[in-house]
Amino acid sequence: MDEMTQLRELRADAPVPDRAALAPGRQRLTDSLAGGRSTRRLRADWRIASIGAAAAITAAALLTTQIGSDGPTHGATAAAPLTLDSPAEVLNRAADELAKQQAAPEPRDDQWIYTRTKIAQREPKAGSADVGRLSYDPDSWVPYDNSAAAENGKDSDYRTARQVYRAADELPDNPALLLAKVRSFYPTGHTADSLPEAEAQHSFRAMGLMVEAYPIAPDALARIYRALATVPGVKVTDHLVKDAAGRDAIAITRKEDGSHEQREILISPRDYSYAGMRFVAVEDYEMKVPTGMKVPPETYKAGEVLTSEARIMAAVVDAKGQKP
Repeated sequence: MDEMTQLRELRADAPVPDRAALAPGRQRLTDSLAGGRSTRRLRADWRIASIGAAAAITAAALLTTQIGSDGPTHGATAAAPLTLDSPAEVLNRAADELAKQQAAPEPRDDQWIYTRTKIAQREPKAGSADVGRLSYDPDSWVPYDNSAAAENGKDSDYRTARQVYRAADELPDNPALLLAKVRSFYPTGHTADSLPEAEAQHSFRAMGLMVEAYPIAPDALARIYRALATVPGVKVTDHLVKDAAGRDAIAITRKEDGSHEQREILISPRDYSYAGMRFVAVEDYEMKVPTGMKVPPETYKAGEVLTSEARIMAAVVDAKGQKP
């Protein structure tokens, strides 16, 4: 399950699985937010909507806004006019650019995956149970072959970087077959509080995990983007949004079933790499407080960013603690 879902654990009615095996730093974040709960729930209930003014954005504008970005790059650069009014156009253009790239060698089993992230959260009101709960280490090192964590971890959604890299490399070109493979790789489930995901939501959640994976071969990511464009309900925000690091990003979105929020997969407009994830309210609503909690209810406005995570850097390194 993704880190945005872990952040959602600070809501008493939305427990999620522990994905702490991904990194010691993220374990501390999970412990801080979850309060020790480990009940599994796949449906994401904490998301974001950016309903904005229509704007046709040229590649020159996209490049200008990205100068100086610290985001990961893979050598691709948007070079032609691109409008943000069709997810198929955006994702297929991204796939075309990625397909031109040369894949780097697969990491060795003894290497580590270093990532640096930045998390931003909606400012809670005074007296809220959320106040003072957010704490995390932005730097993470995870073994490329993290088999021990995969075998012994509590989260059935957890896959090692090596597992994801190889599974992505074997994905078919056919979008429908690819989506079925990814859903099988990241299966759905349910608890007494959460019904199984519908197929489209399952596809979008699972594809988000695939897009987030690092490393992943460019041609594999290209196939994933083409298939992502076919998921029912997928949209693209018609203007660039800000990730948790304040960088401009393309938001590929889908409203969460039965929720007041939408999940957004953020893509760099500079090189079409994964930039992060957000959850945004799509309508005004109030979060009910569980019985017995003496805190005021939280109210949300349409378009309000609830949680956001940006990947600042990702690299393959030779040892834990090493930075690129």
